[in-house]
Amino acid sequence: MKKFNIRKVLDGLTAASSSSSSSPSATQTGAQNDPVPEVLQSDHFQLCKTVRHGFPYQPSSMAFDPVQKVLAVGTQSGALRLFGRAGVECYCQHESGAAVIQLQFLINEGALVSALADDSIHLWNLRQKIPAVLHSLKFNRERITYCHLPFQSKWLYIGTERGNIHIVNVESFTLSGYVIMWNKAIELSTKTHPGPVVHISDNPMDEGKLLIGFECGVVVLWDLKCKKADCRYTYDEAIHSVAWHHEGKQFVCSHSDGTLTTWNIRAQTKPQIITPHGKQPKDGKKPEPCKPILKVEYKTTRAGDPFMVLSGGLSYDTVGRRACLTVMHGKSTAVLEMDFPIVDFLTLCETPYPNDFQEPYAVLVLLEKDLVLIDLGQIGYPIFENPYPLTIHESPVTCCEYFVDCPAELIPALYSVGSRQKRQGFSKKEWPISGGNWGQGTQSYPEVIITGHADGSIKFWDASALMLQVLYKLKTAKVFERARRSEEKAGSEIVDEDPFAIQTLSWCPESRMLCVAGVSAHIIVYRFSKQEVTTDTVQLLEVRMQSEFSEGDSPDPAGDQTPTLPTPSSPQEVEPPPQTPNSDGPRDNIPCLQVRSSPLKQSPGFQVELVVQLLWVSGEPPQPITSLAVNSSYGLVVLGNSSGLAVVDFLQKTLLLNMGTSELCSPADPPLRQPRSPRKTRQISTAASDSMDGSNTSEDRCKSPTSEANASFTRSRSSSVSSIDRESREVISSFCFCESFPKKGEGSLGPCLLLGTSQGSVIMVALSLPPTGESRLQQPVGIASCGSLVTLKGGILTMALLDSSGSLLPPPSEQWYDPNGSEEEREKRRRRPASPTSPVEGQDSQFLVLCSEKQAKVLALPSQTRVHKHSITESSFVLRADVVTVGGGNCIACFCANGHIMTLSLPSLRPPADVNYLPLTDMRIARTFCFSHLGQALYLTSPTEIQRITYSQDTCEHRQEMLSELFTPVETPEAPNRGFFKGLFGGGAQSLDREDLFGETGAGKASRSLAQHIPGPGGMEGMKGAASGVVGDLARARIALDERGQKLGELEDRTAAMMASADSFSKHAHDMMLKYKDKKWYQL
Repeated sequence: MKKFNIRKVLDGLTAASSSSSSSPSATQTGAQNDPVPEVLQSDHFQLCKTVRHGFPYQPSSMAFDPVQKVLAVGTQSGALRLFGRAGVECYCQHESGAAVIQLQFLINEGALVSALADDSIHLWNLRQKIPAVLHSLKFNRERITYCHLPFQSKWLYIGTERGNIHIVNVESFTLSGYVIMWNKAIELSTKTHPGPVVHISDNPMDEGKLLIGFECGVVVLWDLKCKKADCRYTYDEAIHSVAWHHEGKQFVCSHSDGTLTTWNIRAQTKPQIITPHGKQPKDGKKPEPCKPILKVEYKTTRAGDPFMVLSGGLSYDTVGRRACLTVMHGKSTAVLEMDFPIVDFLTLCETPYPNDFQEPYAVLVLLEKDLVLIDLGQIGYPIFENPYPLTIHESPVTCCEYFVDCPAELIPALYSVGSRQKRQGFSKKEWPISGGNWGQGTQSYPEVIITGHADGSIKFWDASALMLQVLYKLKTAKVFERARRSEEKAGSEIVDEDPFAIQTLSWCPESRMLCVAGVSAHIIVYRFSKQEVTTDTVQLLEVRMQSEFSEGDSPDPAGDQTPTLPTPSSPQEVEPPPQTPNSDGPRDNIPCLQVRSSPLKQSPGFQVELVVQLLWVSGEPPQPITSLAVNSSYGLVVLGNSSGLAVVDFLQKTLLLNMGTSELCSPADPPLRQPRSPRKTRQISTAASDSMDGSNTSEDRCKSPTSEANASFTRSRSSSVSSIDRESREVISSFCFCESFPKKGEGSLGPCLLLGTSQGSVIMVALSLPPTGESRLQQPVGIASCGSLVTLKGGILTMALLDSSGSLLPPPSEQWYDPNGSEEEREKRRRRPASPTSPVEGQDSQFLVLCSEKQAKVLALPSQTRVHKHSITESSFVLRADVVTVGGGNCIACFCANGHIMTLSLPSLRPPADVNYLPLTDMRIARTFCFSHLGQALYLTSPTEIQRITYSQDTCEHRQEMLSELFTPVETPEAPNRGFFKGLFGGGAQSLDREDLFGETGAGKASRSLAQHIPGPGGMEGMKGAASGVVGDLARARIALDERGQKLGELEDRTAAMMASADSFSKHAHDMMLKYKDKKWYQL
């Protein structure tokens, strides 16, 4: 029986209603032309998150599984990030959103315990690709301060703010009736509360002895079996952390005055006290107090001195010094400065057993904005090269673009030039966090993410197969002179705005042409080359774009530009005019930045072709660039802002058009614009020199998009959700190069430029291009405005063309060639011929797709009749819209300010999908959200992380295959051998039957009001306990057999020793009997 699908029925009804709402002209056009078949249905779309990349935002804790080689990082927002080998990452989130205060792995069990600031603990199952919570326990009357889970134990110790310790069974997540009360742990004579529990650990050699550290400075060695305190160790400074020596005879405490105290468990009153960074007075007095030592770890080696690693403890006279990690090894002390404050650190060791020589090999340091791994095995303690994409936030991200299904040779080309940029001096060892396995996804199309940053840098990332790896970094600030500050304040918190910040960019993957716009109203055009070149003079073009509504001089109807100098082909140099004596007057005809005058060495990769700068006009800074597009086939760059439109020919280095938006809208016989040559050298006035010395006021500087990144978002119509200034004047908001019909009813295709404005106007501009070859470099390009085509509600966001069959027509582009290559390679440059079929007389052969903040329309060309119209939203507005290919069809993908993500099938504009996904909470999401082909999208979910999502049903179905695996079956290392004599005479580590001690039969039931057990969603998947599943059962059975065999072996050794001793005794007794057998008593 055929399955009934109600969604397809609804799709049909929606399509019917959509077509019925079309205009009469649309009906007539549809009668002439056959309707375009559409394949997209609602079951082609499903929305889900795929993977999150970047550094965990605001990290708060971390843990490491030394057997599985997996790292877990918790954040202040309740997020968990798990890392294995390069490419193995996982993200999950606690529902409460409370900060993660501590993490504990069930080592080699595929499970993780997390403790949150809301006094809840959770057990995560890591044996599935998407980790899930198996159990949760919420404490009602006490606050959690510290947790400890011994190796190969199922009993979790939980210390609280009241000073008590509770015990939880991690398999059932139930509380034990065994409780260590603070008033029984401390001396009865103590009159004050010891404070919260700051440390819990068991003696490495005796599981029955628990070391408890209280904040006030008291440490108690608790006997679990006898339920009493064995020893108490008191110091008059607060404790921050405690670390054991592996033999269980000594432990070290770090204190708030910068001291370390080393205690012998048998000597309760005589600790060894050292101050690692304190100045030792000569008169024998106590050293000066230092900053608190927040954490200390004590690790031993077989062949040398032990390592003592600590954070904090610097002298108070080191004001302004960066955070440091101190490594003490023997008589040497190394102080390692960090770039950011230290959140936590872990010493990675060869063995998971605490009662064996630790053999430390690295220190993992979690910083506020970085993750550093230090190699302890090499001289100088070099760091490992980090394989994770954790440098997204190296400079704040200001814009982001996503390209899917790129040319196959593109990523190898970017990697080859980017590999030369790698830093040197890293450790030669492999990255030790190497757990997990990559996913087995079948989707292998190339994906590239481009991020623009506040320091003017641009990063290219390989995003294929749900991974992320940096390919290449471009520094646009190299093109400009650095402003020299007369007074630099070291460590000053006053940070100047970023003059090189990237505002927007346009990239053509086929030709590898890149065009970048910055906040200082500058545009840089780049070509890609595999050869290194040195550019003597950077080609510069200055443009004076004057606002139509400025109160100054009336603008030139034909557009204005600075006086021209000889063409670039002329070798003569021009002397700059004398500087204006009055430097206090209004700035005019000067740019925001100064292009470098010295030769520019350009490495293989993207190399500067042309710099375009907008100039100050009558004391007013140039308006921010709101839209940008580059076309390699036409050789043109277009840019728009609130002042109007500028068209630049980057082949001839000339300005073709500089016109206000209102002039473009008028179709009354627009003149053909003739090109003007660029200036070879700029005329720098006194005002320009003053603007470069760093003394200009904040009002004079061009603002950075990061300066208002955290501003609260208002949903009023006048608010800014992109870089467009929504005022009464019309702003150019989008561009589209195409091969189309410039005028209504025209029968021939030609190169065109579509313009969209913030008021909803769509303007067609006809381009007249010379033939390719030498003629293209000598003859001018003609531009003529054909007037407004149509008007939509809200600003225009995207425009695209479809052919008569509904296929997407990409903008014309040329194939890449190396501009510094041989002449033969240069000859490969050819403008790609128009691919659409020749139009039939009297019939429309193209569809123009338009999407604004409020609605979408489809026009038939060349008749310019509206065939479809759809109102997207009335109460909200669209933030981002892109025309994409997905599921074998084309659609408009929209992200609205109310959080809805929807798709409109083309050309009918039928909405097959509408999901309420992500309410807009800050401007970062609006600025970085972007759709791409094949159902992919992304946005910056925090200042340091990129969230990738998919709206494709096919990708969602294969998501499990594509995701990486965190848990892999690994043999637990063998326990250290105790030796014959320790086994014979009872030495070595002492085991404890915790089940008898903490179980319900031995300890009774815990109070029900103390904590509430909450089953997690992971329990619904048939997961019982953290080590469930066939692999876990087998591993646990193997461990039990190993332990049983080891105990039997020890018993056999003891039996053999006793038998040998008995034989020896019997022999000696027999000899004695023979010796005295025949002697009388008086002969003895």
